[in-house]
Amino acid sequence: MPQLILLDKLSPIHKTTSRKLNTTGSLIIKPACECKHAAFGAGPLTDPHLPHPHKIEEEEETFMGPPSKNVRTISQEAFDELVKENIEDLGLDPTEALEDAIQTLTLQGVDLSGIVTCVPGEGNVRENPVIKCLERLKEMGLGDNDLDEMVGLLDELVGLLTGVEGSGNVAIGVRNGGLELVCSICSNIPIVSEKVLVSALKTLALLIHDVQSTEMFRSSDGPKMVVGILKDGNESLEILDTGFAVVAAAATGNEVVKELLMELKIDELILEVLNRQSKGNIQGLYDSIRVLLTPDDNRVVASQVYGYARRFAKIGIARALVESLRSGLASPSLVSASVALKAVAVNDEICKSIAESGGIDVIFKYIDESGEQGNRIVARACCSLLSKLAGSDSNKSAIVAKEGINKLILLSARFSDDPSVLQEVMSIFTVLCLRSPDNAARAMEAGAGDLAIQAMEKFSNVQQVQKNSCLMIRNLVVRNPENRQIKFLPLYRTLLLSHGIEKILRRAKVKHETCKEAATDALRDLGLDNYNS
Repeated sequence: MPQLILLDKLSPIHKTTSRKLNTTGSLIIKPACECKHAAFGAGPLTDPHLPHPHKIEEEEETFMGPPSKNVRTISQEAFDELVKENIEDLGLDPTEALEDAIQTLTLQGVDLSGIVTCVPGEGNVRENPVIKCLERLKEMGLGDNDLDEMVGLLDELVGLLTGVEGSGNVAIGVRNGGLELVCSICSNIPIVSEKVLVSALKTLALLIHDVQSTEMFRSSDGPKMVVGILKDGNESLEILDTGFAVVAAAATGNEVVKELLMELKIDELILEVLNRQSKGNIQGLYDSIRVLLTPDDNRVVASQVYGYARRFAKIGIARALVESLRSGLASPSLVSASVALKAVAVNDEICKSIAESGGIDVIFKYIDESGEQGNRIVARACCSLLSKLAGSDSNKSAIVAKEGINKLILLSARFSDDPSVLQEVMSIFTVLCLRSPDNAARAMEAGAGDLAIQAMEKFSNVQQVQKNSCLMIRNLVVRNPENRQIKFLPLYRTLLLSHGIEKILRRAKVKHETCKEAATDALRDLGLDNYNS
């Protein structure tokens, strides 16, 4: 028996007698040849009741890599015409007509982002505040009076774009030419008009919000424009911060934009700014480093960001970031600088150079201070960075020599109620103990076994804590069979099998799919024969 979709009897779509639902809830669409006003190129996706010349269009991304699914779109004019038809031809009241149009198009998979949906008679598209701002900006010149008004309009746009969540204002702005318009404004505003330029850059960073908008930015010659602004305005912290915010937004998820920025030598500009503004808080700069070195474009088979990270380190950005970390625990850029430095640390050579620049000493300073002051955000960021640096064998020795194991156990005790910190601490122990039985023995003596058991018991629902615990346990015992059973030594507070770790691991294996492999490996290396069960 086919499954029926039950809809509210009063739903406006039932009054639209020419549209029917099949048993899967999809609209039954007549073949394109039967449609009086068939949409161009839409084939069976066409709604025969969309009046000519308005149509649903299919857009297929033609970027590198595997093709994405087709994107079905409709123009603002077509949407408005459909609502009007619902009122005039089907006798729906304005509210019902709007709801029916939205429901009909949504069921067909049409992307309505950026469409202004207002009830006829209660407003119109041109009254939308985002569109009003954009229309006024299009009319303006670059005279002093115009520039003053332009600042106000751009700041108003920033407020609208960052205001009510889910308002769709960003998409509305992009659909109505806002991104290209603001790019043009940024290209034509002189650097001396700093206030206008900063407002325009803030607006631009907000409008660039997805791959499509990053492509619009690229097509508008945005990379060259923003790099030019950063070079010419490098004396202004505000221009630098907002300009690099645009870089971060534009490079997110777009490998081509990353490549264009690197061709424009954005790395050398970053180094220059870091060296000149080491005490300044340029959040956008650190975000740019992180984004430029993140392989986040799923359209490409192989990203080039590893090579970019090596370039960053070669010219001295890693060393400059270590200096940025010295600004103190209260620095608002401390966490961002830590994340950026982690992104640069992609191989053993770079990790060693960071340690040689004093990076490990600085990290432990903040680990101690964050523990004393209860700053879990800094503690988590520093532990995450230390875990990356510990991948170098020489750095492992340095961390242990600096009493790092005891410091981490103390930190875990101070943040025993915060799983996000504990999972980072366990990640460090996992790396420190990899192929290092001496470090595994020291970790057990310091209380790593207790940490694993207590964390897994206390946070049984936190998948990452469970997984990191499994990984740590495996490395604690794989080369150290003595860590599996009880040892009557004063420093050994607990050992694993005698305190129920098998039961805890099996529970994690069953409860969390992401832990299955790690828990199985831990059970095997604990010497249990039935580790697969």
